[in-house]
Parts: sequence; structure tokens; C-alpha cells
Amino acid sequence: MYCYDQKLQLYEGAGDGARAHRHGIRRITGAGGIVTDVIAEFIAPKAAFVEATSTKVYRGGAPTISFTGDLEHFPIVDVIQLLHSTKKSGILRVASRKGESQLVFKNGCIVSANHLNSSVRIGKILVELNIISQETLSRALQAQFRAGTERKPLIVMLIEWGVVKEGDAYRGLEQLIELTVLEILTWKKGTFTLEVLSSGVSNDHCYYPERISREINVDTQTVLMDSLRIFDEKMRDGELAEKDIPEEEGPAECDPAALHRQKLEEFAPSVTAQEREELAAFLGGFCIARETAGEAPRSMILFSPDRLIGYAVTAVCAPAGITVSVASEEQDLDLIIVKALAGNDVPILVIDAPRQADGRFSPKEISSLRQRKQVHYPNIGIIQLVAPGDATFTLHSYSDGVRAVLPRPSLYERRESYVADTIQFLTAIRVFLMATAFERESFTAGRLKAAITRLANLRDPTKSVARNLLESVAGICERSLILIVHNEELVADKWIGIGGERMGGMGPAPGLRIPLARPSLLSDVIVWGYVYYGPTEDETVWKHLFAAIGPPSRSLVLLLPLRRQGETVALIYGDFGGREAVPLDGGLLEILASQAELVLESALCQQNLAMTVRQEGVDS
Repeated sequence: MYCYDQKLQLYEGAGDGARAHRHGIRRITGAGGIVTDVIAEFIAPKAAFVEATSTKVYRGGAPTISFTGDLEHFPIVDVIQLLHSTKKSGILRVASRKGESQLVFKNGCIVSANHLNSSVRIGKILVELNIISQETLSRALQAQFRAGTERKPLIVMLIEWGVVKEGDAYRGLEQLIELTVLEILTWKKGTFTLEVLSSGVSNDHCYYPERISREINVDTQTVLMDSLRIFDEKMRDGELAEKDIPEEEGPAECDPAALHRQKLEEFAPSVTAQEREELAAFLGGFCIARETAGEAPRSMILFSPDRLIGYAVTAVCAPAGITVSVASEEQDLDLIIVKALAGNDVPILVIDAPRQADGRFSPKEISSLRQRKQVHYPNIGIIQLVAPGDATFTLHSYSDGVRAVLPRPSLYERRESYVADTIQFLTAIRVFLMATAFERESFTAGRLKAAITRLANLRDPTKSVARNLLESVAGICERSLILIVHNEELVADKWIGIGGERMGGMGPAPGLRIPLARPSLLSDVIVWGYVYYGPTEDETVWKHLFAAIGPPSRSLVLLLPLRRQGETVALIYGDFGGREAVPLDGGLLEILASQAELVLESALCQQNLAMTVRQEGVDS
């Protein structure tokens, strides 16, 4: 089955198209060559409250964590595209066991990079490209050193001196960024954190150009595609062998608690060294062995500005196979939820306790946010965290329909027992999330299983298989339609939920004909016979199908082929109309399509056999 993360079409050029498919690129070309970002298009219709603008920067120089996650479930290609499409500004820190690399964004453009290899720097690259001499580089670095905190980025200084042209500077910066992205692409596992900064970064090679008059911005989509091209070529030519790609992370040979001490010093400076050591020892106990995760994706999203809680919850849940993403902005929260839902995962949303009388995390704003998420994503479960003893907000949360309310540790209200409370909280939320993960067989999955069973009991499959599939899809989707493949077009036969209430049952769909243009999503599904569930900006779908029945609130569509003797004879179309889309089990959809094909083939074989027997009787 192809879904949101696996197949989007029409990237410029055949080679780039195949590469885009392999790596999940979501930039596609629409009518007139206009390039749109599918993620932004996917979110915008229903979640109008998501503003694709740069993140608010909190003054004071300290970094604000915008969102965090892991590369295993949120690939770096997706992360970079999200930052580009939402015009984020800040430093993206990507870490693995090899070290940390950084990409610096401003309004969605990459303006600098910091490779984990200290020998890969913009100055050295400019020297290797024969743009500047080693003597010029040394003189510039000395000038930077003398300037102290007022120093300018190296590349800007060289431009102002007149020794580097802007075109050459762009070329050097693009190569640095490509090398950094290429390195990150080889990481199978790791974490990422977006830090939003309001002032310069004290690093010679990684800067946030807010106050400088001159910037060199690199097009994010272009550098991403170039990096992927280089990655593919190196893999093809054997320059980047499998052994160069880090294997799965195993147990650390050193004290597991040592992995957490540095972070705790950063995130919990108010607690004593002894308390940090106690908490580090507790977290270190979860690094020894990773437990076996279930087959279904399991994830939680923590909406919180508390860096310590975010880090600690991730540390105890990841070994249990639970993916944790942390966001502190509603815009980022929606992007992560949509990503999870499109990947056939229904996440648990954990919302932190109110922290102040007003602002983003006031009781009023938290309640409002919770209600918005329940309206826009009715299938996700919500857990609300509350301060110790806050009975009023606890009861209010349950009145809003949250799944559970858990007390969270408070450094200010229970200082003496803070570490003990934190350990008890982390233990409880981990156990709760693990138990919840085994309740994931959804109502949708149950209906798909029932549809597979019904196919085996059809009296005349040759006449009723397509309509049975239509009813099965209608049990999941708001709108469904049978499209018969006839010559070079699709002819609508029956539909449910289109032009009337779904409860009205199956009705005729006269007059709707869709030409099979190539290339197109419809043609691909017909030719290759795969089940497709995901967004579409396909011109044929929008120009002919959506023009006739109206587009769904989100352009998520289900295309289920009915095949006979290896050829697709019909498509069963489904979408969610004005409702929120739900994840669908790709494996069950494939089984449903395969079972329908087997039932139809079997019925045709029986008919042919009966005709042969009758003919032999006549001849005798």
C-alpha cells in the first residue's frame, strides 16, 4: 500500500521523481509549473488556525525549544521540509552516537550549517574551491578573534572585504550544507531539536543572522534534492557502503546514567547535584535494553515548554518502543499530529499543566487548545497533566472528555519531594502509555476484517464483488464511489454519501466520466494494482472527480483496485468528506483487495468450468 509517506508524484524530471518517491519528498508541480508544499496544502483546509509563519521568538537570548523528535519515526527529510514549509527560524540540532550536526534556518531558508566533523568548515571549503587562499582564511579568522562578541560570520566578512563574490559564497555555503545533510542522511537513528534563538550564536561556523545586513540564503528544496542525489550516487558507486551507515544503537559500554547527567545539568539547574544524580540513575536504568515494540506504531506527543519533563518522558518511553515528540507551539503540534495520522498511527496527546495566570499555558488557553484538538482530531486520545492538588482543573478536564488526568511534579509546590515525585510520575505515565498501546485495534480495523469475511460468503461474486467493496469502503469513509475501467476512461457506476446522506444507501452515479491521463495517480493505481491512501494534488482527480463531487476538506483519498486476471477492472474510491480523516491499516486494505481478486477469479473459474461441462453434455 502506498500512503502519505510513500508516494507523491510529479516532481520535476524523471530522475528526481524516482528519488522523491524513495525519500518521501513532498514538493510537487501543479498546473502551470507552480510548486506547492504538500504538507502545507494538507493541513491548511481544516486546520485554518495553523499559521505558516515564522515561530515567535522569546527575547532574552535563551533558546526556546520549538519541537523535538527522533529520526527513526520522523526522517530528516520530513523535518527539513516542515521547517521550510512553515518558515521556521532557529537552529536544528541533529544528534546521533557519532556526534551532533546543525542546520541554521531563517524563515525556512537554510543560512548556515555546522558539520560534526570539525575539519568540514566554510573556510576550508572556500580554500578547496580555490575561492580564497589559506593566507586570506587565516587573516579573516584572526580578525574574527579580535572582534570578540561583535564578530561577523566568516562568509559575510569575506564578502565585505571584497575577496569573495556573493555567487562564490553561495556556492561554498551550499556545499557545506549539502555535506552536512549528506552526513545526517546516513544516520539510521538519532534525535533532533529545533531551538529558536533571538540573538547570535557564539560559534565561528554556526550563526543566526538576525542583526547582520547581508545574508546568504540557500534554497532548502534545491539543496535537499542535491543532497539526496549525491547520497544515491554514492550508494550506487559503492563510495558509501552499508558499513559506513551506523547500525542500530546498542547498550552503551559506559555508565548509562552518564548519558543523562549533562542534560540534567542543563535542564534542571535548580535541583541539587545529589538530586540530579538520583534522577540520572533512574533514567539510566531504561538504557540497558530496549523492549520489544508491538507491530502497530505507538507514539505520544507531549505539548509542553518544560525541557526536563520532555527529555525525561522521552528517556523512559523510547526503550518501550513508544515514540515521543515534544512541541511547545500549536503550529508544530498540528504538524506532528498530521504526520502521525498520515503514517497510520493514532498518537496519544499529552498536554502539560497550566503554568501561569495568562499566556499560552494559562488554564483558559490550555482548555481552548484541548477543545480545538478534540474537534479537529477526534480519534486521538488526550491526557491532561495537572499540578498537585489542582482539583478544579482536573474536574474541568474530565468534563471536556480527556482520557486521563495525571498529576505532574512541581518544583515550586513540592520542592522537598520533587525528584521522588518526578520518578513516580515517569513510572506511572510509562505504564499507562504501554497499556494504552495494546488497545490500538480500532473500529476501522474491525470493519475491514468484517469486510474480508463477507467476501467469502457472496452468492454471485461476479455481480456483487464491486458493490460489496463499495459498501465496505462506505463503512469507513464518508463518501465512496465505484469507477469502472472502460477503454481510456473511468465511468462512475454507484456511489454512497455523494449527493445525499450516506445513510440513504447506494445510488446511481450517472454521467460522470474521468479520462485516464498519463501520468496520473489514477492511471498508476490501475496499471500497478496497488492500494493507495494518502493526499493527492493530481490534476486529473481535481479537474474531473473533485469538480463533479466537490473536494473533501482534506485531500486524503483511498483508491482500492478490483483486479481480474491481473488487470484492474474497477476502482473503489473513498474520502472522508467534511470529517477528520482516520488512519487506515494498509495491510488489511491490501488483504481486502487481494481477497476480492481471489473471490472474483474463483467465481469466474467456476463459471467457465460449468460452461465447459454443459458444452460437453451437448456435444455428447
